[in-house]
Amino acid sequence: MTVVVTTSPGFGKIGSVPDEIARRGWEFVRCTDTALPDGGVGAHLAGMEFLVVGLIPATAAIIDAAPKLKAILKHGVGVDNIDIKAASAKGIPVINAPGTNANAVAELALGGMLSLARRIPQGHRAVVDGGWQRYIGTEIAGKTLGVVGLGNIGRSLAAKAVALGMTVVATELYPDARFVAAHGIELLPLEDLLRRADYVSLHVFGGADNAHLIGAGELALMKPTAFLMNYARGEVVDLDALAAALADGKLGGAAIDAYVAEPPDRSHPIFADPRVVFTPHSGADTSEAVERVGLMNIADIDAILAGRRPGHVVNPEIYAEA
Repeated sequence: MTVVVTTSPGFGKIGSVPDEIARRGWEFVRCTDTALPDGGVGAHLAGMEFLVVGLIPATAAIIDAAPKLKAILKHGVGVDNIDIKAASAKGIPVINAPGTNANAVAELALGGMLSLARRIPQGHRAVVDGGWQRYIGTEIAGKTLGVVGLGNIGRSLAAKAVALGMTVVATELYPDARFVAAHGIELLPLEDLLRRADYVSLHVFGGADNAHLIGAGELALMKPTAFLMNYARGEVVDLDALAAALADGKLGGAAIDAYVAEPPDRSHPIFADPRVVFTPHSGADTSEAVERVGLMNIADIDAILAGRRPGHVVNPEIYAEA
């Protein structure tokens, strides 16, 4: 019997995914005990053949201690919490599910932008608290959205923004020229994008290469009325610099969905700022996206069990000699 272990609280729960897992007859183990560093995976290392990773890291220690491990799959896109080097050293493919959550994250980013523009959270709180404070907001039509990272999520958001009457500028190392031309997007260096945009939405990978991509210097380039939105990874934004820019009136507000530590330390001054909209890293949390991710994970496990090379391998060098 194939043993599949997951540290994702959502994998195997939504849509047709539970039935597909049951139909295959796998031994399916969920390890999501947040009181344990590995979620409880350690108790299943001897028999584990596939590890489907959520937010709990797949460390070198886990990988090295799992003698039957055939593949590590991310229940999502970002693989920054998987030790790819350790997996590659053992010839184990690391597989993600690109594109499956793009629409979900893009819709949340759009919701964040509308919340900032119309001060929706503040209006909600005023009514709930028994007041009747009406806020004068702004319209997003006619404004400029700067998309940092024009991958699957960035393109989805850009298309929605154009449809709503926004001008879109973007920065991307490997742009899809056909998409850019079809949507009238202007490609700019990051510094120029920050100067131009009324809203800046971040959709880049995390990790050391993008740590503090947006810091004090970058924030200083933005309009004092502009808004920063982080739907990428927590380390991409220097939170101290962002809090300082807001406190000094150098920025209009922000929306944050990702944090360096999750849950974050709410003693940080950013959490006391009423101009910031917070969500609990929920960009991919729609039933449709969770089902799409799960079905892609299952298809990739099927491929490996059938002796085929799976799609979406992030360390393809392990197949170089195959």
